[in-house]
Amino acid sequence: MHLRVGAYAVITDGEGRMLLPHWSEPGLGSGWTLPGGGVEFGEDPADGVLREVFEETGYSAELDELLGIDNLVIPGERREEKHRGTPLQALRIIYRARITSGELRIEQNGSTDDVAWFTQAEVDGLNRVSLVDIARDLAKL
Repeated sequence: MHLRVGAYAVITDGEGRMLLPHWSEPGLGSGWTLPGGGVEFGEDPADGVLREVFEETGYSAELDELLGIDNLVIPGERREEKHRGTPLQALRIIYRARITSGELRIEQNGSTDDVAWFTQAEVDGLNRVSLVDIARDLAKL
């Protein structure tokens, strides 16, 4: 089994809108997701999530609190071809964060191809990954 540790941020604005990038990986799928991603070897998850937020949104952020840790196991037969047959355990660390500076921009040459602010009603209608709903529950949104 492979292990992947990821760190993600729940970011809302003063109007209750949620910041979501659009994840798109050829052969794996797409959907709106939380800003964040894989933590690099030796990297503190808190540093990793802030790096990922900046890469995917153009915003610098500050962490407020740890909301929780989600565990997801992906069976080997559901993984991409190069890893087919080997299950993946994904530990997803979810923080609440707030924007401190920067300007909204779309990531270039990364795993996301769009980013936007959405009201909670709009989030309900999006094609989104399950992590968004897990985080909304943890953040009580």
